[in-house]
Amino acid sequence: MEQLYPIRLNAVCKDYIWGGTRLRTEYHQQSSAAKVAESWVLSCHPDGPAVIANGECRDLTLNEYFKMAGRRVLGSDCEKFPDFPVLIKLIDAKDALSIQVHPDNEYARAHGGGFGKTEMWYIVDCEEGAYLYYGFDHEISKEEFRERIENNTLTEVLNKVTVHPGDVLMIESGTLHAIGAGILIAEIQQNSNLTYRIYDYGRPGADGKPRELHIPQALDVTRRSRPARPVGPQGDEIREPGCVKTLLGSCEYFTVNRMKITEHALCASEKSFQSILCLSGDALILDRGRTLLTFAKGDSIFLPAGFGRYTVKGDCEILLTEV
Repeated sequence: MEQLYPIRLNAVCKDYIWGGTRLRTEYHQQSSAAKVAESWVLSCHPDGPAVIANGECRDLTLNEYFKMAGRRVLGSDCEKFPDFPVLIKLIDAKDALSIQVHPDNEYARAHGGGFGKTEMWYIVDCEEGAYLYYGFDHEISKEEFRERIENNTLTEVLNKVTVHPGDVLMIESGTLHAIGAGILIAEIQQNSNLTYRIYDYGRPGADGKPRELHIPQALDVTRRSRPARPVGPQGDEIREPGCVKTLLGSCEYFTVNRMKITEHALCASEKSFQSILCLSGDALILDRGRTLLTFAKGDSIFLPAGFGRYTVKGDCEILLTEV
């Protein structure tokens, strides 16, 4: 069975209460739910593994493919991780998300939660004036943090950021955050689904009851200070043949570049897999002039490590993620 080929993924969609419909109507994500809050476009997490849509491995989950093909398709840079390190989502926040925080690996393991979560947000689109919360606007004590949670004044000391398309935020584990209403985000994160909810505006869940909060855990793990990283891409625009490339963010778990491509050569080396998430336009993946795959807005493509050189040709904007 051929295992090294460009793999198109069918995402798993989540119908959380704050979601909208843009992921279905504009990004062609398949779901029968009324709301499509998140689309897990690259996922081998047990809460929603993506499924292969093409080639000889069609209908396998990404987890099953990795077990069959072996860790070589992840690349040598992934050897330091016990599992696949990355989860990528599209998020349509029609309404505001809860104020929340994620633990680091050490705390997650100690409390039975698997892995912690560092994530990066790329603002794909947003309504004028849309904002989010990103850490605190000044350092506060643990006692003040607890008191403000109890008396519902927490937002008074949060770092409120008005966002625009193209903005980038690196949400390191322990950073309090909340996506506001009217924002569409591409999220690249550790392969974790562990969230500690601090405040949820008193709204009910699907069962009509207030959603669970995780105050003791949040008090343990939250950094009560301004974020260490500024808002914005980590690198400047670089013009290469047929491509304009910008390093959006990099950490030990992932490196993400935004690429605006007309025709550009890439390489999935033996060091790392590559993930293509198409944000606009459409293109071909070519090997020595032969078309291997087409993709368009909303599509997610996985290139296994060791696949080698290929060319993207078209008129598209993509996020290219690797380790």
